[in-house]
Amino acid sequence: MTDLQKQVQYAIDELVESGAERGVQVAAYRRGELLVDAVAGVADPASGRPFTSATPVYATSTGKGVTATVVHVLAERGVLGYETRIADVWPEFAAHGKERATVRHALTHATGVPGVPVGTTPEDLCDWDRMCAAIADARPWWEPGTRFGYHAQTFGYILGEVVRRVTGKRISQVLREEVTGPLGVADELFFGVPAAELGRLARIEDAAPAMEMPAEMMAAIPFFRVVDGYTAAPAAAMPDAAFSNRADVLGSDIPAGGTMTARAAARMYDALLNGELVSAGRLRELSAAAVTGVDEVTGAPATWGLGYAVGLTGALAAPTVFGMVGSGGTAAFADTATGTSVAVMKNRASAGDFGAVDRIGRIVLGSS
Repeated sequence: MTDLQKQVQYAIDELVESGAERGVQVAAYRRGELLVDAVAGVADPASGRPFTSATPVYATSTGKGVTATVVHVLAERGVLGYETRIADVWPEFAAHGKERATVRHALTHATGVPGVPVGTTPEDLCDWDRMCAAIADARPWWEPGTRFGYHAQTFGYILGEVVRRVTGKRISQVLREEVTGPLGVADELFFGVPAAELGRLARIEDAAPAMEMPAEMMAAIPFFRVVDGYTAAPAAAMPDAAFSNRADVLGSDIPAGGTMTARAAARMYDALLNGELVSAGRLRELSAAAVTGVDEVTGAPATWGLGYAVGLTGALAAPTVFGMVGSGGTAAFADTATGTSVAVMKNRASAGDFGAVDRIGRIVLGSS
């Protein structure tokens, strides 16, 4: 066991033993070598089923990095381009002045369509055609390309439908054929999880009971505002434990999120770094800052590459770090400066708390 493996194992054992976490996975690669493959705790507290390195975890928006990777692989193949107009492959998307929105705008959260209908339910999110029709018919909150704001749910449907239109295949199939299959992780990284695999997944639990927020307070937060009957955060589809453990949600293609092991996610980012999925030139473009400023939806400063955040948490703020975090405290990312990729998965959803990610990031990148 290497010193780095020991340090990470000690850190996650401590997190579990202290009660801060229920179960944690960490994996790290550097230039093709698996440096860390550590796990602690239980995957299902009800049964006591242990967490293993092969236990997939529903990781919410950490999955957006997977969606972006599929798009970049197709761009590398010449199947689509970043300047491709979405409406050229999906004509319905042109409604209400969105005809100039491009794939680049979608990757940088700049299409101006961050919202879904206010009454959207989990069942609606599982209905691909319904969601794509609602998004295509949405009025943009700003002229595409002029501003950017976090597309919490629509990111996955917009890019996923572009993928479907240009390939004739669902994004889950393209992921398997173009990314996870060639990398040997097709049984550890999914959009829609096959029904036969659901029993392997970690059970998500909420770190604390959800706080009821007064309507006037919610209205003052940009993320919860309603525009023309659309919102970025429909109340019935917030990614709490109840949502994240639903078989229909887990089994559907909702590629604003994803289900994965830390090992598979880190392997995917390692393949981006090492030229297995894209060229060196494309890696430089996708990982560099494309837009920066105040996010129109969250109201917070943000910097986006092409589908990935550039700089993540406090400990991972370097401009050479690109990837995605998930709302429950998961993350998968790479550092172009060190050639290192890291993923942290866990099953206690601690909203807005990336303490585990920060701690592991410091240990792994500090060893580079």
